[in-house]
Amino acid sequence: MNMKWLLVIIAATFEVGWATGLKYANDTLSWTLTAIAIVVSFTLLIKAATSLPTSTVYAVFAGLGTVGTVIVDIVFFNAPINFWMLAFVALLLVGVIGLKMVTGDTSERRARS
Repeated sequence: MNMKWLLVIIAATFEVGWATGLKYANDTLSWTLTAIAIVVSFTLLIKAATSLPTSTVYAVFAGLGTVGTVIVDIVFFNAPINFWMLAFVALLLVGVIGLKMVTGDTSERRARS
């Protein structure tokens, strides 16, 4: 995995933080941390998208963020779990992994041309 894809994964991790913060923040500190997570998340996403295909970067970012947010809700906030929710989250994760596997960065595509 190259460094740009690592940036996407880190950005998605921060997305989990700010998405959770938007729902549960209730004081100045938690709102400040949520705002910082938003800035860091999108800064890393933009940096990664400069050399990776934007559509795939955003799909991977959103998919990993969604999966991470569901896991955080289940583990830390006792969100209800059902078979269909887990099945569709697994399907989303398979799609994200598939996109990552079939997409190279622009420098790889330029080298092949």
